[in-house]
Amino acid sequence: MKINAAVLEELGKPLLLKSIDTAPLLPGQVLIKILYSGVCRSQLMEVKGKRGSDNWLPHLLGHEGSGIVQAIGQGVKKIEVGDEVIVGWVKGDGMEAPGAKYKYDNQIINSGCVTTFSNYSIISENRLVRKPTSLPFDIAVLFGCALPTGAGMVLNELKPSSDLSIIVLGLGGIGLSALMALKALNIKMIIAVDISDEKLTLAKELGATHTFNATNNNIHRDIHELTDGGADRCIESGGHVKTIELGFSLIQKNHGKLLFASHPPDGEMLKIAPHELISGKSIEGSWGGSTMPDKDIPIMYDLFHKSDTPLGALLTKKYKLEQINQALDDLENGRVFRPLIVMEHFE
Repeated sequence: MKINAAVLEELGKPLLLKSIDTAPLLPGQVLIKILYSGVCRSQLMEVKGKRGSDNWLPHLLGHEGSGIVQAIGQGVKKIEVGDEVIVGWVKGDGMEAPGAKYKYDNQIINSGCVTTFSNYSIISENRLVRKPTSLPFDIAVLFGCALPTGAGMVLNELKPSSDLSIIVLGLGGIGLSALMALKALNIKMIIAVDISDEKLTLAKELGATHTFNATNNNIHRDIHELTDGGADRCIESGGHVKTIELGFSLIQKNHGKLLFASHPPDGEMLKIAPHELISGKSIEGSWGGSTMPDKDIPIMYDLFHKSDTPLGALLTKKYKLEQINQALDDLENGRVFRPLIVMEHFE
């Protein structure tokens, strides 16, 4: 069948919209009718060439979405045709299938185990989770990347007690997801930090007890005064070496912990004073919030549902697939929290 897809042909250049042909499903592969796709900073960095060389060009992109199962390959047991699913990049249960090979005229279009910048997509079974029945398809997109990473950092890795002071640095989809998880857990001091006053206003609405603009020259003094020497924990998702270093500077000297999930450009290095580490500070990276999708997504959904968390607040702007480059540009320039691509189907 033919599908409409956004294709990355050359690093640093806009994605190209093409009508491409699918191949027969291999074992472990699943054909999904994509209804919605999110756009993450990871794709932005891939397009800009900031993740290093790319040996798979031309290829498809996107790693968070929602849709309906259309067909399954040999050996697929976790899901069935007609199932409503969440599509995500974090490995779950099921078969690990190779990336699909699409065709455009005589050209091969590569893809990974999961791609979502197309109205249909062939995806590995272990990147799919059944969608809770009452979860809307648009909100379900957030459970493909932002929530498993952000909320997972809170629930699976920090596991904070309510009396800790916790900074959320960088208020994109991951940071706001972490903030909402902290609020759902009734953490008493949630400190939001960003360079956007608009994002800080939203953070306040979502449960932040204090907000600080990172461009404020007095941010170190103000946060250290507020927290009596620095915060107990910091969750960083700003995407830059300087924001990771800022977060490290804002935590307690003796026991502060920084957990980060950002993607600075390939080749950049952190600069941290060794004495701060031997004094008791610690720093760790997070890979998808240590989330196990099949087990953790239902738990996260139940937590947010019971706490009446307004997850839709992250999805402030919708785009068509042909507007994908505008969505990437808006994300890069901070004009949107989490772009939502609404797919069209012509059947």
